[in-house]
Amino acid sequence: MKIYYENDADLNLLQGKKVAVIGYGSQGHAHALNLHDSGVDVVVGLYPNSKSWEKAKESGLTVKTNAQAAAEADLIMMLVPDLVQPNVFEEDVLPNLQKGNVLAFSHGFNIHYSQIEPPDSVDIIMIAPKGPGHLVRRQYTEGRGVPCLIAIQQDATGQAKEFALAYAQGIGGTKAGVIETTFREETETDLFGEQAVLCGGVMELMRAGFETLVDAGYKQEVAYFECLHEMKLIVDLIYEGGMAGMYYSVSDTAEFGGLTRGPRVVNEESRMAMQEILAEIQTGTFATEWVLENQAKSPRFKALRRELAETEMEAVGAQLRSMMSWIKK
Repeated sequence: MKIYYENDADLNLLQGKKVAVIGYGSQGHAHALNLHDSGVDVVVGLYPNSKSWEKAKESGLTVKTNAQAAAEADLIMMLVPDLVQPNVFEEDVLPNLQKGNVLAFSHGFNIHYSQIEPPDSVDIIMIAPKGPGHLVRRQYTEGRGVPCLIAIQQDATGQAKEFALAYAQGIGGTKAGVIETTFREETETDLFGEQAVLCGGVMELMRAGFETLVDAGYKQEVAYFECLHEMKLIVDLIYEGGMAGMYYSVSDTAEFGGLTRGPRVVNEESRMAMQEILAEIQTGTFATEWVLENQAKSPRFKALRRELAETEMEAVGAQLRSMMSWIKK
């Protein structure tokens, strides 16, 4: 596997070109500011009366409507939320696309699942920093970078990959390293990681652990500390040193218990469920469900949010976190 660094990219490809960053949220502000500080001609695209309009202007950036920004740009980076992107694309971007433009994304959902279908005359690329926007910005200001993924879906100009690498360099990614993937691989692995592990599996594991202890008669506060609060300690250790590094740092009792009991919790049945979730992602079943949910104004999604907010676990957690002065509200 080749990892691309500074010498593999040429930021000069973006000189004399205008880059429109559509959206000014977590990723949008980081991309726009990093590119601007790298000497790239940047315009931020927002809808009229956006709350971010003045914020972007105060940061020294040029701000225009989405349509105006797209009309001026040679490279357009779509950084509004996934479910907003198709409408923004159809109404503001598509009418202003010109042959040879570069259309960029930081996540492959809308291209992979054909929610956005650009013309054949433009490049379609992805530059996806593997970190939140505030980290992308902070690392850049400190002279470092966050690793990025790039992908090429359509190469109309013959320079799509070079543009992706130049953009990655402009936001600092080539200082850390850039790995090439595909829109399909990035989208499907990202969704699987969120659902089966990060935002789904781990959350349900913590909730089940909390409820098991409480149902057995243990104090809610103690159960919260053991099954939720201490998760940050473990995740931080894994983040810094991998699983082996985490096990090195905890007690031998914890290591032996984890290695022998963990497979009983996440067992063959759990792995079969993961395979089913992956299949739903690969076939587009999840994407269809999610799009239809939003078209129906998200009744199930809102109910699930409300249900979680009303659990004893969340009430106890809020009380305990109020005791921790080091946690920012």
